[in-house]
Amino acid sequence: MSELAALLNQAEQDITAAKTLPDINDLRVKYLGKSGLITSKLKTLGALPVEERKTAGQEINKIKEAVAKLVNDKINQLEQAEITKKLATETLDITLPIRPTPKGSIHPITQVIDEVTSILGGLGFNFVDGPNLEDDFHNFTALNIPATHPARQMHDTFYVDVDGEEKVLRTHTSPVQIRTMKAGKPPFKIISAGRTYRSDSDITHTPMFHQVEGLYIDKNIHMGHLKYVLQQFIEQFFGIKDVPMRFRPSYFPFTEPSAEVDIGCSRNKGDLKIGAGNSWLEVLGCGMVNQNVLKNVGIDPDEYQGFAFGMGIERLAMLKYNIADLRTFFTADARWLEHYGFNSLNIPNLVSKI
Repeated sequence: MSELAALLNQAEQDITAAKTLPDINDLRVKYLGKSGLITSKLKTLGALPVEERKTAGQEINKIKEAVAKLVNDKINQLEQAEITKKLATETLDITLPIRPTPKGSIHPITQVIDEVTSILGGLGFNFVDGPNLEDDFHNFTALNIPATHPARQMHDTFYVDVDGEEKVLRTHTSPVQIRTMKAGKPPFKIISAGRTYRSDSDITHTPMFHQVEGLYIDKNIHMGHLKYVLQQFIEQFFGIKDVPMRFRPSYFPFTEPSAEVDIGCSRNKGDLKIGAGNSWLEVLGCGMVNQNVLKNVGIDPDEYQGFAFGMGIERLAMLKYNIADLRTFFTADARWLEHYGFNSLNIPNLVSKI
């Protein structure tokens, strides 16, 4: 047997006997590495006579290719054996009972937004949405908010620089009303709900909170229409008939006249009960849309008029579901959500969004 044939035979025996991937890697280095046995044979070609080099080189390369194929086949064999072993040992018994998993819940804020949207949708309002990042015109100027109004100051409002242009995190959802009126023609009967932002944080305020607002613009709209909508909403939301309701004169730049709405309640040893009683509870603000606001969006106030109202989602949730602390809405405590959350399949019917 020639020296090259003996080398190939020995390589075959070694590779066949290899049991692990590290073993086969050591053999690859032994035979095919820079200082390997076959590589060393190639380095001896220069010492052979010129007429013998070609034939010897071809034979050595055949041996090299054969050993390389043996190595690759063995690697594939060992890898496949390892996979088969894992499949045999890492089996899953599908007859075992499933492990109990936490039940997902709808957050009270989401629930209340859906409830409000459903009730007002039933009264003919359509849902509209808008950006959280606004410009000065839509958030302040178009809503008849004076340049000196405290709401424009940095201690009350979050300003953001966007490519050199000053933007504001919307302080209310009213800019959605402005955008809707600018983009279309009356009549408008819309609601908007979502996040709003103000630089305020204590036991009754958070920097980010949620609002819902309604707007109705048409011919011959008056305060009687506003009272009817709010009465229907309050009674359906709280599930109580004939809830006492009163309008207290107030001031908002974007409505005139403006009013705060209180509903009847009773307070007994710290317990609050909504309905007929000896006390009052403020729930929302409202009024007839200021003529300046209509002019700012290109609507003739001599032909059209309307009303607007707004309320805090968190406040509604706290009143309806007896949640004592506003800050707990945002603590991301799974135990709190498990207690106050709602079944994911028990969601109010939603009005179609436009």
